[in-house]
Amino acid sequence: MGKTKTAFVSGLGDETKKGKKESQRKNEKVHIANLKGGQRIKAVESETIITEEENQEKKKRRSPRVRGKKWTEAKTQVSKTKEYKLKDAIKLCKKTSYSKFDGTMEIHLVVQKTGINVNITLPYCAGKEKKIELASEETIKKLSSGKIDFDILVATAEMMPKLVPFAKLLGPKGLMPNPKNGTLVKDLKTAEKFSGNSITIKTEKEAPLIHTTFGKVSQKEEELIKNFEAIVKAINAKQIVKAYIKATMGPAVKVKTK
Repeated sequence: MGKTKTAFVSGLGDETKKGKKESQRKNEKVHIANLKGGQRIKAVESETIITEEENQEKKKRRSPRVRGKKWTEAKTQVSKTKEYKLKDAIKLCKKTSYSKFDGTMEIHLVVQKTGINVNITLPYCAGKEKKIELASEETIKKLSSGKIDFDILVATAEMMPKLVPFAKLLGPKGLMPNPKNGTLVKDLKTAEKFSGNSITIKTEKEAPLIHTTFGKVSQKEEELIKNFEAIVKAINAKQIVKAYIKATMGPAVKVKTK
């Protein structure tokens, strides 16, 4: 008796699903390359190959996100349709924040267009105080050893060529001085006035959305109001379609900006 050669044949299961009779399947011939005389074929159905498109489709069909009990309870205190006055919205965010730590106050905006990129200085600190360093020869020595002990690096145009070799160290951390965020300054006098409350606000690359922070839950209402108003003014209220604020762990509250 000749040797048996095993061949993996896909699609047999699919034919069965379409109602093809078993007898018809047995009579079908499968052509296998390099088959010698006397050899028999043992057809074994292979597993169906799942394409990337099918994987993406499965991800889309995943069950909806289930919120926790604390969030659900907090959400019941916020109206889905109401636009709150800023002061009332801040009070509500503080009330519905359920984190054990001092949460951050966030702003989420839908604006008219992409490409918005502004640098502003908030009236009040929006979190922990940031350590600012003015680039100097001492800074170069620290960077040469891989040491970074500052949150913001400010530099004059004269110092930039010396910082370029450290772009791979500073860039990924967002510390490379540049004019867009105000950290590249004209002279030392301007550098000394730079504030740790300065933030850069910009839209997402491909969507007219802005996400930023404007303080902590524990901050005074007056401070949060001033910070929020400064952000709206910098962007221009006419550009804002919708505005929401929320605590790190808490539901979003829709705010009036006009």
